[in-house]
Amino acid sequence: MFEWWHWVVLGLCLAMSELAVPAFFIIWFGIAAIGVGIALLIDPSLAVPTQILLWAGLSIALVGVWFRYLKPLTVTRVGTSSAHVTGEVGILVADINPEIRGQVRFQKPVLGSDLWDCYADTAIKAGERVCIVVVEGSFIKVKEAK
Repeated sequence: MFEWWHWVVLGLCLAMSELAVPAFFIIWFGIAAIGVGIALLIDPSLAVPTQILLWAGLSIALVGVWFRYLKPLTVTRVGTSSAHVTGEVGILVADINPEIRGQVRFQKPVLGSDLWDCYADTAIKAGERVCIVVVEGSFIKVKEAK
């Protein structure tokens, strides 16, 4: 017979194993196990098959919520067209001019990267805010942000 704390320990072990497996998937099984531990603490008469079914049901529900509602909020727009990122503002890392390329850093990743090689038609000093004009392969053309 499982005690409530067995489920909590299992849940913590599963949640910590997420550190070794960077899929952000195992944690939901761990949270579900902790949920079963709390349910067993509230009602100690739950039978073992009921505990396992509750764990499986909570796991499926949490994984479903993750994939349906939460994960789309965290995914960057990798593979989208550059038209979606035109106008994004970043900070220039080094001085640039028409002959010298530099890099720009964005607060949130743009097309999968937060640091991009860039160029401009005018000279711009490091630390200035710039916005994306166009994405051309692995470079972006920027201009000073207003």
